[in-house]
Amino acid sequence: MQKISGFFSEIVQTADFQWIRCVPRSLRKVSALGAVLALSSCSSLKRESRSQPDPPAYRPNNPDKVEVKVSLKNKAVYVLEEGRPLLVAATCGGRAKTPTPLGTYRVFRKIPKKRSYTYGFHVRGNDIRPGKSSRTPAGARYVGYPMPYWVEFKAGYGFHEGYVWPEPRSHGCLRLHKNTAPKFFELVKNGTPIKIAYAWPEDRSLGRGIQRPTDYTDPDPPGSYLISNNVFKAPPKPIFAD
Repeated sequence: MQKISGFFSEIVQTADFQWIRCVPRSLRKVSALGAVLALSSCSSLKRESRSQPDPPAYRPNNPDKVEVKVSLKNKAVYVLEEGRPLLVAATCGGRAKTPTPLGTYRVFRKIPKKRSYTYGFHVRGNDIRPGKSSRTPAGARYVGYPMPYWVEFKAGYGFHEGYVWPEPRSHGCLRLHKNTAPKFFELVKNGTPIKIAYAWPEDRSLGRGIQRPTDYTDPDPPGSYLISNNVFKAPPKPIFAD
């Protein structure tokens, strides 16, 4: 993913304005005839065997008391209920040129099976190529990049399943690992406060030694998989630990 450049690299990042792990891996993976594209989406859409962080989530006693704190310095998300940690997990925010907005917001839209309205694929049979919806050629259909477990807190900005790099990689959205995104989605609701700051006191306690995903360098799934509904599989485990 770090080697991506040009048009594909922009798609990867801009796709974050919507959702999931949208980062086509390399032009070398696309044949001259535009064979099926292999790419990595903003979320870890594939299921690999390596063990990855799977932080526990706890059911809130009162959902109205839940709030979310995001530390950009510690690259961490803290879901709290009156100070009690319900979920603590790693995240990946925006790059310097496309930063994650600081401030206090509220969740106003949740979409478990969201796709991008702008960036995705042009599909003609087995020919699958990345492209914008506004530039879909005649005879092709547009399929947006998948953005599972989308939680929007500001127009164009949200949390979503995605590859969580150890450095800022998005266009402002906040990526959550595939083991974390379904839990976060269940813990918040429309109206839940989202507080984003450079740092929080929780960084020195809850956020110390937070486990970081390492699967962000995994091979990308094929385009045929990304345009299918298989990317929106239900989580295999119970959401809450209690």
